[in-house]
Amino acid sequence: MGVVNITPDSFSDGNQHFSADFAIEHAWRLIDEGADILDIGGESSRPGADAVPAAEELRRIMPVIEALLDSGIPLSVDTFKPQVMREVLAAGVDMINDISGFREEEAINAVAKSHCAVCVMHMQGQPKTMQQAPHYKDLIGEIRGFLAHGKNRLMQAGVAKERIVLDPGFGFGKTTAHNYELLQRVHEVMSLELPWLIGVSRKSMIGAVTGQPVTERLAGSLAAMLAGVQRGAALVRVHDVVQTVDALKVWQAVETGGRGYE
Repeated sequence: MGVVNITPDSFSDGNQHFSADFAIEHAWRLIDEGADILDIGGESSRPGADAVPAAEELRRIMPVIEALLDSGIPLSVDTFKPQVMREVLAAGVDMINDISGFREEEAINAVAKSHCAVCVMHMQGQPKTMQQAPHYKDLIGEIRGFLAHGKNRLMQAGVAKERIVLDPGFGFGKTTAHNYELLQRVHEVMSLELPWLIGVSRKSMIGAVTGQPVTERLAGSLAAMLAGVQRGAALVRVHDVVQTVDALKVWQAVETGGRGYE
């Protein structure tokens, strides 16, 4: 899953693609590099980010969506606003990636009657305040319970189980220690019989260990991504597609013992 941010303030690539033309060019590059799906976002979810009105979010993302509908690969939209969900689904996108985990009843209603895939992510709090002393009594149990609750609410609304993907939400209301305990034990969270997504690309949890700025976190991001894949991740959400594809090819060659390379 290649990331296409159309925002002026995203933590890793803010303002790099903050125009429809640049974002579209970037998206096609990610497709050429091997992205299987694109995740398009018009509002930053970095810690401390201010909210963006739905109309502005739509203004940013709709030209990009319209330009990519015939790209041949699925399009996901990263949003938690029901109004945005309804608009992009009407336009023909394939997936809604809700960082708030479909907490709002209107968000569930927005996706229930469509055929789109949905990604339910765990986040403690809101982006504006989520990194202000996050605290858990039972990290694994609370995240697992949140995701199970979101899955059940969607299914009760008529969303087929086969449409649901889960995301434990690395970096969303979690300290560095929380993130690495979660990654180590993620199989305990994700024993919910659903595919799950890992998104660790360039995040502060990588910088905290390596000491590298956001522009120099590729190696650490690949290591964390592979740890997630080893533990069962079905989707990887990344900024650096070509390097991720290469890392996964080598990992797969190891797992198959080199079969096919005789």
